[in-house]
Amino acid sequence: MAPFGIFLLLLGASAWLPGGARWHYPVRVLASAAALMIWSRPLMRLKISNWTGSCFLGVLVFAVWVLPDSLWPAWRTHWLFVNAFTAAPAEPPGAELRGDWFFLFFRIFGSALLVPVIEELFWRGWLMRYLISKNFQQVPLGAYAPASFWLTALLFASEHGTFWDVGLAAGILYNWWLVRTRSLADCMAAHAVTNGCLAAYVLAGGHWRYWF
Repeated sequence: MAPFGIFLLLLGASAWLPGGARWHYPVRVLASAAALMIWSRPLMRLKISNWTGSCFLGVLVFAVWVLPDSLWPAWRTHWLFVNAFTAAPAEPPGAELRGDWFFLFFRIFGSALLVPVIEELFWRGWLMRYLISKNFQQVPLGAYAPASFWLTALLFASEHGTFWDVGLAAGILYNWWLVRTRSLADCMAAHAVTNGCLAAYVLAGGHWRYWF
């Protein structure tokens, strides 16, 4: 839980941190990575059992993520996505950061490698099992319980603000993959492929709104 908690804490505190936007994301990445190595690494088993399926699922989730906005450019402005509950869309990186390779290195590393690990540890490694039993370490990875499955997917969707719709679809697919493979490493791989494709899409096409 610690790496994900630190990542969110620094995200919420970024307005009060010194150094400007150029440094906020790198600090968030480094602090979360340090927490990951200190507390989480000894608990992780990173053997991927289905590379082909995990990569395919990752690309599928990426397609689901960008398809609505590609087909209907005004999709994200609908009141279902911009309202008092989801708040206004978060600001993407400013123009001064879009050519800053120091920032971009940490942004790519963070989104494509770090975030998939810390999010999967939290959402599917901990929460999905904790909702079945408080003694979650006794619950096998991939154990299915309807309430746990769907509540985890809904909470995962809520984390993504105005992108809650595609966040929900992603949460359902990643949850299903854990149930299917019983491997957290496969979920991390799928998530990393999704975020890596999204990073390439952002940089190649200037679709900065996906990096909120």
